[in-house]
Amino acid sequence: MAKFNRYLITAALPYANGPVHIGHLAGCYIPADIYVRYLRAKKADVKFIGGTDEHGVPITIKAMNENVTPQDIVDKYHKIISDSFTDMGISFDIFSRTTNQVHHETAAAFFKKMYDDGLFEERESEQYYDNVKNVFLADRYIIGTCPKCGNPNAYGDQCERCGSSLSPDELINPRSALSDATPVKKLTKHWYMPLQNYEPFLKEWLLEGHKEWKNNVYGQCKSWLDNGLQSRAMTRDSNWGIKVPLPDAEGKVLYVWFDAPIGYISATKELTPDWADYWCKEDTKLVHFIGKDNIVFHCIIFPAMLKAHGNFVLPENVPANEFLNIEGEKVSTSRNWAVWVHDYVKDFPDQQDVLRYVLCSTAPETKDNDFTWKDFQDRNNNELVAIFGNFINRTMVLMHKLCGGKVPVFHMDIKDAKDDALIAAIQEGKKKIEESLENFRFREALAEVINVAREGNKYLQEKAPWLLAKTPEMQAENQKVIDNCLHLCLQLTGNLAIFANPFLPFTAKKICHMLKVVDRILDWENAGSLKLVSVGYSLRPPELLFKKVEDDQVKAQVEKLHAGLKKSAAETTAAAAPAEEKVEAEPKALIEFDDFAKLDLRVGTILEAEKVAKADKLLKLLVDIGTEKRTVVSGIALHFTPEEIIGKQVTLVANLAPRKMRGIESQGMILMAENAAGKLVFVNPNAAVEPGSEVR
Repeated sequence: MAKFNRYLITAALPYANGPVHIGHLAGCYIPADIYVRYLRAKKADVKFIGGTDEHGVPITIKAMNENVTPQDIVDKYHKIISDSFTDMGISFDIFSRTTNQVHHETAAAFFKKMYDDGLFEERESEQYYDNVKNVFLADRYIIGTCPKCGNPNAYGDQCERCGSSLSPDELINPRSALSDATPVKKLTKHWYMPLQNYEPFLKEWLLEGHKEWKNNVYGQCKSWLDNGLQSRAMTRDSNWGIKVPLPDAEGKVLYVWFDAPIGYISATKELTPDWADYWCKEDTKLVHFIGKDNIVFHCIIFPAMLKAHGNFVLPENVPANEFLNIEGEKVSTSRNWAVWVHDYVKDFPDQQDVLRYVLCSTAPETKDNDFTWKDFQDRNNNELVAIFGNFINRTMVLMHKLCGGKVPVFHMDIKDAKDDALIAAIQEGKKKIEESLENFRFREALAEVINVAREGNKYLQEKAPWLLAKTPEMQAENQKVIDNCLHLCLQLTGNLAIFANPFLPFTAKKICHMLKVVDRILDWENAGSLKLVSVGYSLRPPELLFKKVEDDQVKAQVEKLHAGLKKSAAETTAAAAPAEEKVEAEPKALIEFDDFAKLDLRVGTILEAEKVAKADKLLKLLVDIGTEKRTVVSGIALHFTPEEIIGKQVTLVANLAPRKMRGIESQGMILMAENAAGKLVFVNPNAAVEPGSEVR
């Protein structure tokens, strides 16, 4: 392995158009922070770079929707995001912003050098244009009727109602979101980077030179390169962003994915006058921590930019994580299906390390993983409280009770096999944790920290010093054995602080406080030492490191998730079809009485209801229709929780042919009404009737 004299660690720049959620933390920020804290403990020369990405269409869309300026939006969310990271102990050396002047200058100069070197292609293409506002329209600024579900307010890139990906040309009756005018096609000029010219370099550097990268990263990059790269526009038509530094580029800004990664460079410039040492010297190890949706930008486009510009180091690794789902469903900020970091900090004060622990333990390192509040509770109660915290608390309590609150001496003359086994476990634990951290296997490293604590509990239970001190006489006779046991347990406590520090920094500091040692003990060179606390030294009273998470806390968080989802669904429906502008559905064709007579409509009572896994809109119902109980899959999950509809009576189409949905056979369809705001409502009998009663 190459010898590196300095490390430059970056974490993806989040868009400053909303707060960060736990999926962001699990994806890249906690892994990056763990790695950086480990490097600092090893006394490496390391800089940890972060910031907010404050350009691009999502920012301007948010500003338009809230009737404020884009600067107002990024100012608001930069602070919220920055505070969230600080609260969670994400220890950036700098947390900058792409609206800073130094970034504008750096990104513009980067583009200008590539332009002067003849590395761009100038092309003209047709793009939608608003003749009223006299601006070109990004896809999100074009609204029209979705061709797939009929939503009259679908965007030019996606329909928020049915989730379909779209292009502006597919929209029915497209209109400008800025003026409501019908857009026209107009020629516009942009500068393209011919990525295909960099394929040979990328294949040699990445596919041949970095086969050690994670399979998900390497595989995605290989797929892109195997399919062939194409020229990509590096400019956009907009008034928000970094102006293209050319005389004939009025109304043009740099493509956000050209300017954003340069933010790592400009932030380093802000941090230190020696920034070039970290970006231009070959003995720098550059590592990008990102989520899988950013792989192509950090592994193909940005390295191609760095290579084209010249003089910059290339990333040594990009250990991207997959996605974290929540309660079995994909995180969706538009639907408010997320656990927001700033909310967590309010709801669980002083428990940042619990979330750090759970998100690392379940990190989606190789595949998508799921966060559930029940698992959060179980990992806290069964691992942090019952194993890690329990060992340290028992050690401190027994030391105060049996050794007068001072670190006892270790008597070498009576050292036994159990003592040797614990010492070996500490040494072996250090090696395993170190190896896992060096190779970005953070889940594995954290599991070993808990294993070492588990060994401590086992040792303490086998030694059972409390049994050796049942009476004053027994304690006097066994004091040397008691001393040895608690001396080693205290040394292990110090080692656990060192091992846990990259993962649980707040907890590590609490342990240091109890042991009355300075934070310098957390340096990695001290890991494995049996001289972390000095013999005869008085220690502070024990304090609980973790507290149990109760059932009512879990229930409240799950209810909060579903409440946010329902509120978001109602707001989206109302926005998509306001009552005063609601488009009336076309009358359906007339039917004969004989057609109606074919329907078998029955009153049913909902006995059970539950969410269908990995389906946002579906509930699985058990409906009593008198003669039998039917399983019915119904698309009402965005409007009702399972709990609130149990016992409700519904009208069921009982003779509808069975149909499989998400692998579940649905034996009928319930009928509901839709109000002016798009909210589904029950059509109930005036009074309760017998299940199975016929509706005529």
